[in-house]
Amino acid sequence: MCGQCLPLLLPKGKTMAHVAPASYSIPQKALHWVMALLILFNLIFSDAMEEVAEAYERGEVPSPDDLTFANIHAYVGIALLCLGLVRLVIRFTRGAPPAPAEEPPVLALAAKLAHGTFYALFFLIPLSGIGAYYFGNETAGFVHGGPLKSLMWLLIAVHILALLIHQFYWKTPVATRMTRG
Repeated sequence: MCGQCLPLLLPKGKTMAHVAPASYSIPQKALHWVMALLILFNLIFSDAMEEVAEAYERGEVPSPDDLTFANIHAYVGIALLCLGLVRLVIRFTRGAPPAPAEEPPVLALAAKLAHGTFYALFFLIPLSGIGAYYFGNETAGFVHGGPLKSLMWLLIAVHILALLIHQFYWKTPVATRMTRG
């Protein structure tokens, strides 16, 4: 988003200087945890989607259970796409807390890149899934269930590791910004 457009998204009377809050807002926290649970659900319970795709490739009709769970996977993905959009709008209007002073600048940059990649995946994964499931695009299905899914798992692991480093090595209150206050 261009620097000239961002001020248009700010609440009336707010300036760019007011965008860096000390903690995340309640809606930001709620969206973070709801999306985390839904993302984990879809990452863990994607087998039915694969079973449905394989049945169609064999020229067979998928079982009713597989179709039910594949549809749940698709609906959760669409919900994540919508929640990701809401989360992005709130992020642009509310802002996010700055990196702790104890965090080395190169790691603060890495955190920004990781969070940007999370936001990209909030859109790329559901959109590629829609392309695969509803439009039969095999390339979208490969990208959805292959590199994008793997990248999401990697980011989740790095995100948790970074949180643990903040909590136990640097002893910063990063975890409390998304859990309390």
